[in-house]
Amino acid sequence: MLRKAVLVVLLSFLVGSPVVGQEWARKMFGTTRHDFGSVARDAEAEYAFELSNLYMEDVHIAGVRSSCGCTSPRIAKPWLKTYQKGAIIAAFNTGAFTGHKSATLTVTIDKPHYAQVQLHVSGQIRSDVTLSPGSVQLGSVDQGTPVDRKIAVNYSGYSNWRIAEVKSPNPHITAKAVKTRHGGRAAYELLVHLDEHAPAGYIEDHLVLVTKGPRAAQIPVRVEGRVLPGVSVSPATLFMGVVEPGQKVTKQLVVRGKRPFRILSISCDDESFEFGATADEMAKPLHLVPVSFVAGENPGKVARKIRIVTDLGESQPELSAFAVVSTP
Repeated sequence: MLRKAVLVVLLSFLVGSPVVGQEWARKMFGTTRHDFGSVARDAEAEYAFELSNLYMEDVHIAGVRSSCGCTSPRIAKPWLKTYQKGAIIAAFNTGAFTGHKSATLTVTIDKPHYAQVQLHVSGQIRSDVTLSPGSVQLGSVDQGTPVDRKIAVNYSGYSNWRIAEVKSPNPHITAKAVKTRHGGRAAYELLVHLDEHAPAGYIEDHLVLVTKGPRAAQIPVRVEGRVLPGVSVSPATLFMGVVEPGQKVTKQLVVRGKRPFRILSISCDDESFEFGATADEMAKPLHLVPVSFVAGENPGKVARKIRIVTDLGESQPELSAFAVVSTP
């Protein structure tokens, strides 16, 4: 409680300064600038400015506005509790604008105190290279299942322009550009493959088209999808709250499978976390697991991993658990 009171006083002091008063809010962002580089017309180009609530009070993002119609911002999560993460999503409007564009995004925070943070984006929107559709959508796919997709890449300039290479930062995604013709101009089909070894989770990656010829550049292509696990856990991150030394709190995990299963064990490398009995339960597609945390005497943040083993023999779920032990 004392720690929380000190933070409130500190934030109140900081807000009194027009320069220093904004710093507590800016510190929540990992970065405040992003360059999209050279992007194709009609391409889906988005960037997430991630932020994390570093404080004991809830943070509320009241709004965000852009200085230019070339960029449309949105708030991924307006309310953030302690240590929760969120993002301001900046979408480059490549269908309506061309040429070099830049924008300043002003993020307004009204709780626990008023502050504004400015984010900056820029990029070159090509008028001669277009994507159709604007991104590679893999969709939702069961883990262990390969997926193939394709999109069209068209070029409206000189005929000696070409895609020399396609780079992928994801070892489970490969792609190749197959040359076609489109009205006498250079055109390609971009063939994208997701292999069967891709781990469960969301896919938000970019392929890079390495081009040669006039206005050669590296052009990103957004790839999105989700690999569905055999077993999923909700919430994906468990926050036990701000607790006093010796206090016990209990929350609940929802463990869900595609078919009935048994939980064989749940473990954590910290004895402060306790779990309800699960090994003797019958197989079923959904399990509710109580998780208890007993705060120790040392104040500060506690961060641990919880591991769940099932009888399905597939990849076993793992999640992060957090708590904050307050000063006595």
